[in-house]
Amino acid sequence: MIDHVSVSVKSFAASRAFYEPALTALGYDVVMEFPHAAGFGTGGKPIFWIAEREPTGTAAHVAFQCDDRATVDAFHAAALAAGGRDNGGPGLREHYHPTYYGAFVLDPDGNNVEAVCHGQPA
Repeated sequence: MIDHVSVSVKSFAASRAFYEPALTALGYDVVMEFPHAAGFGTGGKPIFWIAEREPTGTAAHVAFQCDDRATVDAFHAAALAAGGRDNGGPGLREHYHPTYYGAFVLDPDGNNVEAVCHGQPA
């Protein structure tokens, strides 16, 4: 089981400006912060970190699980509004499995950030 994940970023300020609204759409908040690093999570437990440090540009892929498709849609819209670049709009990805509903956005460093719902539509 994974406890937390960290992504190296070139600019903490630019990445926080992207991740904070995008992850708020998923119910995550900044729950811990240090100079040039922030941990996002729920209930006071950080599970996703951004940190300004080398090396950057590793083209990480991080997927956040969602309970419903509307949350996937909200993530995608919030991430684009926060300056993310579309890397695959919300929709079914049946080549993974019949109910795989995901959306993909590139963060300021080119990391592929995904929101995914595995369940049936409501």
